[in-house]
Amino acid sequence: MCKTTASFLALMAILGLLTGDAAAADGKPGATLFVAPGGNDAWSGKQAVPNTAWTDGPLATLAKAQEKIRGMKRSAPLPMGGITVVVRGGTYFLPKTLELGPADSGTAASPIVYRGAQGEQPRIFGGRPITGFVPYRDSILKANVAAQGFHNIRFRQLFFDGKLQQLARYPNFDPQNPYGGGWAYADQDGKVIPWYTDHHKENHRTFRYREKDARQWSHPEEGEVFVFPFYNYWNNILPIASIDRQKREITLAGDASYPIRPGDRYYVRNLLEELDTPGEWYLDGKSETLYFWPPAELKGRVVCAPTLRTLIAIGPGTSHVTIRGLDLQCCEGTAVTVRDACDCLIAGNTIHHTGSDAVSVSGGQRIGVVGNDIYEVGSAAIVLRGGDRRTLTPAGHYADNNYIHHTGVIEKAGVGVWLEGVGNRATHNLIHDSPRIGIQFEGNNLAMEYNHVRHVGAETEDIGIIYTGGRDWISSRGSRISYNYFHDILGYGRSGSRWISPYFARGIYLDDNAGGVDVIGNIVARAVDGVLMLHNSRNSRFENNIFIDGTLHQVNALGWTATHPFWTNTLPQMLQGYASVLGQPAWRNMPFMELPPEKAVLPSGLVMANNVLLRNIFYYHNPKAKLYQLSNFPLDHNQSDYNLAYHFGHPVKIQWEVAKEIKTPASVPAKRDAPTDRWPAWWQAQGLDRHSLVGDPLFVDPDKGDYRLRPNSPALRLGFKPIPLEKIGPYADPLRASWPIREAEGVREKPLVSKS
Repeated sequence: MCKTTASFLALMAILGLLTGDAAAADGKPGATLFVAPGGNDAWSGKQAVPNTAWTDGPLATLAKAQEKIRGMKRSAPLPMGGITVVVRGGTYFLPKTLELGPADSGTAASPIVYRGAQGEQPRIFGGRPITGFVPYRDSILKANVAAQGFHNIRFRQLFFDGKLQQLARYPNFDPQNPYGGGWAYADQDGKVIPWYTDHHKENHRTFRYREKDARQWSHPEEGEVFVFPFYNYWNNILPIASIDRQKREITLAGDASYPIRPGDRYYVRNLLEELDTPGEWYLDGKSETLYFWPPAELKGRVVCAPTLRTLIAIGPGTSHVTIRGLDLQCCEGTAVTVRDACDCLIAGNTIHHTGSDAVSVSGGQRIGVVGNDIYEVGSAAIVLRGGDRRTLTPAGHYADNNYIHHTGVIEKAGVGVWLEGVGNRATHNLIHDSPRIGIQFEGNNLAMEYNHVRHVGAETEDIGIIYTGGRDWISSRGSRISYNYFHDILGYGRSGSRWISPYFARGIYLDDNAGGVDVIGNIVARAVDGVLMLHNSRNSRFENNIFIDGTLHQVNALGWTATHPFWTNTLPQMLQGYASVLGQPAWRNMPFMELPPEKAVLPSGLVMANNVLLRNIFYYHNPKAKLYQLSNFPLDHNQSDYNLAYHFGHPVKIQWEVAKEIKTPASVPAKRDAPTDRWPAWWQAQGLDRHSLVGDPLFVDPDKGDYRLRPNSPALRLGFKPIPLEKIGPYADPLRASWPIREAEGVREKPLVSKS
């Protein structure tokens, strides 16, 4: 664990030398080493180009630069300004992971920086090219890869001309419908199993395929099933153990996350018989032979596969190291890992085509992931974990000013940014085209501010554009979601016999006991299941937000009762979590910590309480849409007021219902559903929305997404404060990998296609 005294931190901040700012400073370093594709590790590395006699010049490898820095540190103190390794443009195939440890550390005043040469493009590969292809049959080529450095390496990705190719599969990938096409479906045989039917006794390994999908594979045990089981939250990739052709059953070698139920979608991959279309490939692990049908002529193009899981690993005890301005690609795992380090910076890089995450930070303090362009990664773009939940000691990690798109290429739970722990933040990021969630967080005192997130949920359902949930009672308390622009939340799932989008998607989603969250000054637009979802969320504040066009409703609040299994089954876990922090000094000022979970049940038998909805704008078109869809939501223990609703002349409807065993106030109609007139009087009689209004908020140009308010807006009279739209999203900065950002094409340009 890196430790720094408060006085030293303050001094360094004054001098402009603290953390990433120092490492990223554009001032002249004390010493410079150069690395270039035409370099030589026998040279000094002090010159950017070879001398005329070709006796000195740049180094050839990052590993040699690392070795030289260690030697320089042993012989003399680090020079003021530190040491910078300038990596010249070109292609580098790493033979092994660049592992940085305490011996590679800098200081606040003398950081160690590995950076790309300005105006050049150094491309760092965690793999190597494959050559020596010869004809196999038809258009399929083959190459022995053992002698090319792939002996005993079972790679799962292949790149051609910088693009990921398809592992041979059935059914084939459908480029015209990349998300909805190219699937087989577990045999329904007339069966439909409701979503919330208990699944704990079901088989997680076996499913039945349709007769039309029967295939005669000679070695099915070499194959894998890529499947979205049951809830369609995410996918699993599992080897085939056996196939019973009489029963039309596939048995997997491991358990799926959930049972594979009738109608679930899947495909089978990694079988030579299915190599039948351009861009497909298959690796025979026994003969170490690669079979490939190139989608274009090989000449002048590179075929490449990963040999490394990680490109750069910054290990425990390392400090004041910067990785900047590199193009990092082609690895089986995570491109950059940072573990138990401090004051390091991953900035201005382009990171793509990874098998898992782009950047993963765990433990340590003050790691910055800043200004990177991240796309087409196997799982998440940025994962930040750190801080002590028990003592609320912050890690101070931050993801700022990144452009992230097309995450979760392999693992469909792959988010844009994942925050976990204490005191970490995601700010000013642009995120789009995620298969599931844009930003996911779990922990305390986390901050998600000034982000622009759009068009997520392209492949899964029951999603939020930003999500948290825990069932442990203390998760998410003290966190804030402020001044973000969230819009066009998609969701993709099965309705009857069709797979459709948008479907089962929410905006801001506080799930499963999440509470103590401030949601202030956000714009949330277009989600079919509501732009705000509270699932037994308590003690949260929703103020000064603009909520636009929830298709079914704007706010969906679904509470638990004291007899609900989500409450009773997880109460021991909640008590344990509460006891672990009870009495800790840092938790004494945490909101609502005076309330242990076993005392949270209200006299009515309901749990969801102490939420505040204040000075929000609701603006929605669908004539059938409701303002509030409330279930087990105690009216006398939550607040709502000074809001403005505009439903284009249609009634402002509120639906309120509770479980049959719950007693309702005498003033509430016995049928438990609110009347459908405009802001019903009985609702105000409960003390709710007494000062709220129905009226046009008078946006400047809502049809074009301009949600600024005109000076005569009634929202301003209710106390609404203008949202600083100009601060949302990425900004020009020396640490940005590219500027201006040119947004990649995605589902905004090519909308999802429904599939029967």
